[in-house]
Amino acid sequence: MLPKLNFSLIGCGKIAQRHAKHINKIGNLIGVYDIIPSKANVMAEAYNCISFTSVGEMLKPTYNTDVVVVCTPNGLHATHTIQALQNGYHVVCEKPLALSVADGEAMAKAAEAANKKIFLVKQNRYNPPVAELKKLLTNNTLGNVLSVQLNCFWHRDAAYYNDDWHGTISLDGGILFTQFSHFIDLLYWYFGSVNKVYAINKNSKLGNVIEFEDNGVVALQFTSGVLGTIHYTINSHASNMEGSLTVFGDKGTVKIGGQYLNTIEYQNIDRYVIDDLPQGNTANNYGAYTGSMSNHDKVYANVINAL
Repeated sequence: MLPKLNFSLIGCGKIAQRHAKHINKIGNLIGVYDIIPSKANVMAEAYNCISFTSVGEMLKPTYNTDVVVVCTPNGLHATHTIQALQNGYHVVCEKPLALSVADGEAMAKAAEAANKKIFLVKQNRYNPPVAELKKLLTNNTLGNVLSVQLNCFWHRDAAYYNDDWHGTISLDGGILFTQFSHFIDLLYWYFGSVNKVYAINKNSKLGNVIEFEDNGVVALQFTSGVLGTIHYTINSHASNMEGSLTVFGDKGTVKIGGQYLNTIEYQNIDRYVIDDLPQGNTANNYGAYTGSMSNHDKVYANVINAL
Protein backbone atom coordinates (compact mmCIF):
# COMPACT_ATOMS: atom_id res chain seq x y z
CA MET A 1 0.00 0.00 0.00
CA LEU A 2 1.27 3.46 -0.86
CA PRO A 3 2.07 5.81 2.05
CA LYS A 4 -0.45 8.53 2.80
CA LEU A 5 0.25 12.00 1.43
CA ASN A 6 1.03 14.87 3.77
CA PHE A 7 -1.10 18.01 3.48
CA SER A 8 -0.69 21.54 4.81
CA LEU A 9 -3.58 24.00 4.88
CA ILE A 10 -3.43 27.78 4.33
CA GLY A 11 -6.55 29.46 5.71
CA CYS A 12 -8.65 27.99 8.54
CA GLY A 13 -12.10 29.46 7.84
CA LYS A 14 -15.41 27.69 7.27
CA ILE A 15 -14.59 25.81 4.06
CA ALA A 16 -11.22 24.77 5.50
CA GLN A 17 -13.08 22.76 8.15
CA ARG A 18 -14.50 20.58 5.39
CA HIS A 19 -11.10 20.17 3.75
CA ALA A 20 -9.48 19.15 7.03
CA LYS A 21 -12.16 16.53 7.63
CA HIS A 22 -11.58 14.86 4.27
CA ILE A 23 -7.79 15.19 4.40
CA ASN A 24 -7.86 13.38 7.72
CA LYS A 25 -9.60 10.42 6.07
CA ILE A 26 -7.22 9.92 3.17
CA GLY A 27 -3.94 11.55 4.22
CA ASN A 28 -2.09 13.34 7.00
CA LEU A 29 -2.82 16.97 7.89
CA ILE A 30 0.57 18.03 9.23
CA GLY A 31 0.33 21.84 9.33
CA VAL A 32 -2.11 24.75 9.28
CA TYR A 33 -1.83 28.52 9.00
CA ASP A 34 -4.28 31.39 9.31
CA ILE A 35 -3.75 35.13 9.54
CA ILE A 36 -5.77 34.88 12.77
CA PRO A 37 -3.58 32.64 14.95
CA SER A 38 -6.43 31.48 17.17
CA LYS A 39 -8.19 29.85 14.19
CA ALA A 40 -5.06 27.95 13.25
CA ASN A 41 -4.48 26.93 16.85
CA VAL A 42 -7.98 25.48 17.19
CA MET A 43 -7.59 23.43 14.00
CA ALA A 44 -4.09 22.31 14.93
CA GLU A 45 -5.35 21.03 18.26
CA ALA A 46 -8.27 19.22 16.65
CA TYR A 47 -6.03 17.42 14.14
CA ASN A 48 -2.87 17.10 16.23
CA CYS A 49 -0.73 19.06 13.81
CA ILE A 50 1.50 22.15 13.77
CA SER A 51 0.08 25.69 13.82
CA PHE A 52 2.45 27.87 11.82
CA THR A 53 3.05 31.58 12.32
CA SER A 54 3.67 32.31 8.62
CA VAL A 55 3.15 30.76 5.20
CA GLY A 56 6.89 30.88 4.65
CA GLU A 57 7.55 28.74 7.72
CA MET A 58 4.93 26.22 6.61
CA LEU A 59 6.48 25.84 3.16
CA LYS A 60 10.00 25.04 4.35
CA PRO A 61 11.11 21.63 3.05
CA THR A 62 11.89 20.39 6.56
CA TYR A 63 8.15 19.92 7.20
CA ASN A 64 7.76 17.27 4.49
CA THR A 65 4.51 18.49 2.92
CA ASP A 66 3.35 16.91 -0.35
CA VAL A 67 0.26 19.03 -1.07
CA VAL A 68 -0.63 22.56 0.03
CA VAL A 69 -4.34 23.35 0.27
CA VAL A 70 -5.31 26.99 -0.33
CA CYS A 71 -8.50 28.09 1.46
CA THR A 72 -7.78 31.81 1.75
CA PRO A 73 -9.98 34.64 0.38
CA ASN A 74 -10.39 34.57 -3.39
CA GLY A 75 -8.04 37.46 -4.08
CA LEU A 76 -5.17 35.63 -2.34
CA HIS A 77 -5.49 32.33 -4.22
CA ALA A 78 -2.95 33.28 -6.86
CA THR A 79 -0.36 34.54 -4.36
CA HIS A 80 -0.53 31.50 -2.10
CA THR A 81 -0.78 28.97 -4.93
CA ILE A 82 2.26 30.37 -6.74
CA GLN A 83 4.21 30.55 -3.48
CA ALA A 84 3.48 26.88 -2.79
CA LEU A 85 4.33 25.80 -6.34
CA GLN A 86 7.62 27.68 -6.31
CA ASN A 87 8.53 25.86 -3.10
CA GLY A 88 7.95 22.51 -4.81
CA TYR A 89 4.47 21.46 -3.72
CA HIS A 90 1.31 20.37 -5.49
CA VAL A 91 -1.71 22.58 -4.70
CA VAL A 92 -5.40 22.04 -4.04
CA CYS A 93 -7.00 25.47 -4.55
CA GLU A 94 -10.54 26.32 -3.53
CA LYS A 95 -12.70 28.01 -6.11
CA PRO A 96 -12.35 30.38 -7.82
CA LEU A 97 -8.90 29.80 -9.30
CA ALA A 98 -8.22 33.55 -9.33
CA LEU A 99 -9.90 36.91 -9.87
CA SER A 100 -8.20 37.74 -13.17
CA VAL A 101 -7.09 35.98 -16.33
CA ALA A 102 -3.54 37.27 -15.76
CA ASP A 103 -3.37 35.67 -12.30
CA GLY A 104 -4.79 32.40 -13.61
CA GLU A 105 -2.21 32.29 -16.38
CA ALA A 106 0.58 33.05 -13.89
CA MET A 107 -0.59 30.14 -11.73
CA ALA A 108 -0.60 27.77 -14.70
CA LYS A 109 2.90 28.87 -15.73
CA ALA A 110 4.18 28.43 -12.18
CA ALA A 111 2.78 24.88 -12.08
CA GLU A 112 4.43 24.04 -15.40
CA ALA A 113 7.76 25.50 -14.32
CA ALA A 114 7.69 23.54 -11.06
CA ASN A 115 6.37 20.36 -12.72
CA LYS A 116 3.60 20.29 -10.13
CA LYS A 117 -0.19 20.05 -10.33
CA ILE A 118 -2.96 22.47 -9.37
CA PHE A 119 -6.24 20.80 -8.41
CA LEU A 120 -9.12 23.28 -8.49
CA VAL A 121 -12.14 22.51 -6.33
CA LYS A 122 -15.11 22.28 -8.70
CA GLN A 123 -17.05 19.66 -6.81
CA ASN A 124 -20.39 20.18 -8.56
CA ARG A 125 -19.03 18.18 -11.49
CA TYR A 126 -19.51 15.12 -9.28
CA ASN A 127 -23.24 15.68 -8.67
CA PRO A 128 -24.95 12.60 -10.16
CA PRO A 129 -27.30 14.62 -12.45
CA VAL A 130 -24.41 16.85 -13.56
CA ALA A 131 -22.23 13.85 -14.40
CA GLU A 132 -25.14 12.20 -16.24
CA LEU A 133 -25.71 15.29 -18.40
CA LYS A 134 -22.01 15.35 -19.25
CA LYS A 135 -22.31 11.74 -20.43
CA LEU A 136 -25.36 12.57 -22.55
CA LEU A 137 -23.57 15.48 -24.20
CA THR A 138 -20.41 13.45 -24.81
CA ASN A 139 -22.45 10.65 -26.39
CA ASN A 140 -24.54 13.10 -28.46
CA THR A 141 -27.72 11.68 -26.89
CA LEU A 142 -29.40 15.11 -27.01
CA GLY A 143 -28.32 15.64 -30.62
CA ASN A 144 -27.21 19.09 -31.68
CA VAL A 145 -27.37 21.44 -28.71
CA LEU A 146 -29.28 24.57 -29.63
CA SER A 147 -29.36 26.64 -26.46
CA VAL A 148 -28.88 26.55 -22.70
CA GLN A 149 -30.41 28.46 -19.78
CA LEU A 150 -28.68 28.85 -16.41
CA ASN A 151 -30.55 30.15 -13.34
CA CYS A 152 -28.73 30.98 -10.09
CA PHE A 153 -31.25 32.20 -7.50
CA TRP A 154 -29.67 32.27 -4.04
CA HIS A 155 -29.99 34.27 -0.84
CA ARG A 156 -27.20 36.25 0.79
CA ASP A 157 -28.04 39.13 3.11
CA ALA A 158 -26.01 41.91 4.71
CA ALA A 159 -25.06 39.69 7.65
CA TYR A 160 -23.26 37.31 5.29
CA TYR A 161 -20.86 40.12 4.35
CA ASN A 162 -20.05 41.05 7.93
CA ASP A 163 -16.33 40.19 7.81
CA ASP A 164 -13.15 41.70 6.44
CA TRP A 165 -13.19 40.28 2.91
CA HIS A 166 -16.61 39.20 1.64
CA GLY A 167 -18.16 41.95 -0.44
CA THR A 168 -14.86 43.50 -1.56
CA ILE A 169 -13.66 43.64 -5.15
CA SER A 170 -10.06 42.88 -4.19
CA LEU A 171 -10.62 39.77 -2.04
CA ASP A 172 -14.13 38.52 -2.90
CA GLY A 173 -14.48 39.56 -6.54
CA GLY A 174 -18.25 39.27 -6.80
CA ILE A 175 -21.07 36.75 -6.72
CA LEU A 176 -20.05 35.14 -10.03
CA PHE A 177 -16.78 34.22 -8.28
CA THR A 178 -17.88 33.37 -4.74
CA GLN A 179 -21.41 31.99 -5.18
CA PHE A 180 -21.75 30.96 -8.79
CA SER A 181 -18.34 30.02 -10.20
CA HIS A 182 -19.34 26.34 -10.00
CA PHE A 183 -22.22 27.02 -12.38
CA ILE A 184 -20.08 29.03 -14.80
CA ASP A 185 -17.54 26.19 -14.74
CA LEU A 186 -20.20 23.76 -15.92
CA LEU A 187 -21.04 25.93 -18.93
CA TYR A 188 -17.42 25.70 -20.06
CA TRP A 189 -17.18 21.99 -19.21
CA TYR A 190 -20.29 21.21 -21.21
CA PHE A 191 -20.16 23.63 -24.11
CA GLY A 192 -16.62 25.02 -24.46
CA SER A 193 -15.44 28.57 -24.96
CA VAL A 194 -17.60 31.68 -25.27
CA ASN A 195 -17.04 34.23 -28.04
CA LYS A 196 -19.84 36.76 -27.44
CA VAL A 197 -21.17 38.13 -24.14
CA TYR A 198 -23.74 40.83 -23.42
CA ALA A 199 -24.55 41.59 -19.79
CA ILE A 200 -26.42 43.95 -17.50
CA ASN A 201 -25.86 43.90 -13.75
CA LYS A 202 -26.98 46.00 -10.82
CA ASN A 203 -26.73 46.36 -7.06
CA SER A 204 -30.46 46.39 -6.35
CA LYS A 205 -30.64 45.61 -2.64
CA LEU A 206 -27.32 45.59 -0.83
CA GLY A 207 -26.42 49.23 -1.42
CA ASN A 208 -23.13 50.13 0.26
CA VAL A 209 -22.78 46.67 1.83
CA ILE A 210 -20.91 45.20 -1.17
CA GLU A 211 -18.68 46.68 -3.87
CA PHE A 212 -20.29 44.81 -6.78
CA GLU A 213 -23.67 43.79 -8.18
CA ASP A 214 -26.14 41.57 -6.36
CA ASN A 215 -27.93 40.46 -9.55
CA GLY A 216 -27.47 40.35 -13.30
CA VAL A 217 -28.57 38.93 -16.63
CA VAL A 218 -26.28 37.66 -19.38
CA ALA A 219 -26.75 36.64 -23.00
CA LEU A 220 -23.89 34.69 -24.54
CA GLN A 221 -22.85 32.69 -27.57
CA PHE A 222 -20.42 29.80 -27.42
CA THR A 223 -17.77 29.31 -30.10
CA SER A 224 -19.75 26.24 -31.21
CA GLY A 225 -22.75 28.47 -31.97
CA VAL A 226 -24.82 27.38 -28.96
CA LEU A 227 -26.78 30.27 -27.44
CA GLY A 228 -27.08 30.78 -23.70
CA THR A 229 -28.61 32.93 -21.01
CA ILE A 230 -27.70 33.40 -17.34
CA HIS A 231 -29.95 34.98 -14.71
CA TYR A 232 -28.18 35.28 -11.38
CA THR A 233 -29.10 36.89 -8.08
CA ILE A 234 -28.47 36.67 -4.33
CA ASN A 235 -31.79 38.41 -3.67
CA SER A 236 -34.00 35.33 -3.42
CA HIS A 237 -36.13 36.12 -0.38
CA ALA A 238 -35.00 34.52 2.89
CA SER A 239 -33.43 31.36 1.39
CA ASN A 240 -31.80 29.83 -1.68
CA MET A 241 -34.40 29.05 -4.31
CA GLU A 242 -32.83 27.42 -7.35
CA GLY A 243 -29.68 26.49 -9.19
CA SER A 244 -30.72 25.07 -12.53
CA LEU A 245 -29.37 24.32 -15.98
CA THR A 246 -31.66 23.57 -18.93
CA VAL A 247 -30.27 22.21 -22.19
CA PHE A 248 -32.25 22.22 -25.42
CA GLY A 249 -31.04 19.77 -28.09
CA ASP A 250 -32.73 18.67 -31.29
CA LYS A 251 -33.11 15.15 -29.82
CA GLY A 252 -33.91 16.03 -26.24
CA THR A 253 -34.41 18.56 -23.46
CA VAL A 254 -33.08 18.18 -19.92
CA LYS A 255 -33.34 20.43 -16.87
CA ILE A 256 -31.11 19.84 -13.85
CA GLY A 257 -32.56 21.73 -10.90
CA GLY A 258 -33.03 21.86 -7.18
CA GLN A 259 -31.11 24.47 -5.25
CA TYR A 260 -27.71 23.04 -6.20
CA LEU A 261 -28.04 21.15 -9.51
CA ASN A 262 -28.93 18.04 -7.54
CA THR A 263 -32.13 16.77 -9.20
CA ILE A 264 -33.47 16.02 -12.67
CA GLU A 265 -36.51 18.31 -12.89
CA TYR A 266 -37.43 17.68 -16.52
CA GLN A 267 -36.44 15.30 -19.27
CA ASN A 268 -37.80 14.50 -22.72
CA ILE A 269 -35.24 12.60 -24.78
CA ASP A 270 -35.61 10.48 -27.91
CA ARG A 271 -35.34 6.79 -26.93
CA TYR A 272 -33.63 7.51 -23.62
CA VAL A 273 -34.68 7.93 -19.99
CA ILE A 274 -32.51 9.11 -17.13
CA ASP A 275 -33.26 6.90 -14.13
CA ASP A 276 -31.65 5.16 -11.15
CA LEU A 277 -29.14 7.93 -10.50
CA PRO A 278 -27.18 7.42 -7.27
CA GLN A 279 -28.04 9.60 -4.31
CA GLY A 280 -25.84 12.68 -4.19
CA ASN A 281 -24.24 14.26 -1.14
CA THR A 282 -25.95 17.03 0.79
CA ALA A 283 -25.16 20.73 0.40
CA ASN A 284 -22.45 22.46 2.38
CA ASN A 285 -24.15 23.82 5.50
CA TYR A 286 -22.62 26.89 7.11
CA GLY A 287 -25.34 27.52 9.67
CA ALA A 288 -27.00 30.73 8.48
CA TYR A 289 -26.77 29.73 4.82
CA THR A 290 -25.98 26.79 2.57
CA GLY A 291 -23.60 26.50 -0.37
CA SER A 292 -22.94 24.04 -3.18
CA MET A 293 -22.96 20.27 -2.94
CA SER A 294 -20.46 18.71 -0.55
CA ASN A 295 -18.38 16.52 -2.87
CA HIS A 296 -14.97 17.27 -1.43
CA ASP A 297 -14.51 13.54 -0.79
CA LYS A 298 -14.52 13.01 -4.55
CA VAL A 299 -12.19 15.95 -5.09
CA TYR A 300 -9.65 14.39 -2.75
CA ALA A 301 -10.10 10.94 -4.27
CA ASN A 302 -9.11 12.50 -7.58
CA VAL A 303 -6.05 14.12 -5.99
CA ILE A 304 -4.91 10.78 -4.60
CA ASN A 305 -5.51 8.98 -7.91
CA ALA A 306 -3.70 11.64 -9.93
CA LEU A 307 -0.64 11.76 -7.69
